[in-house]
Amino acid sequence: MKRTTIFADDCLMKELKEISKEENKSVASVIREAMEGYVLQKRQSKKRLSFIGISNSGMKDIAEKHEDLLWKETPK
Repeated sequence: MKRTTIFADDCLMKELKEISKEENKSVASVIREAMEGYVLQKRQSKKRLSFIGISNSGMKDIAEKHEDLLWKETPK
């Protein structure tokens, strides 16, 4: 584990201290958990969007005809 320094405003530090007391953890532990959650969320959001553009429908004018295509009755 590496040591680092952060700058946080007084309100944020107050909240972190309250959370650390409620959860019986150190402020450093609360900050580590928050950073891990942030990184995980960022990575998952990239994965959720990674499918965009992987397929080709072969249709060239979907953007122009999107209303027609959405309301077109599908064969049964």
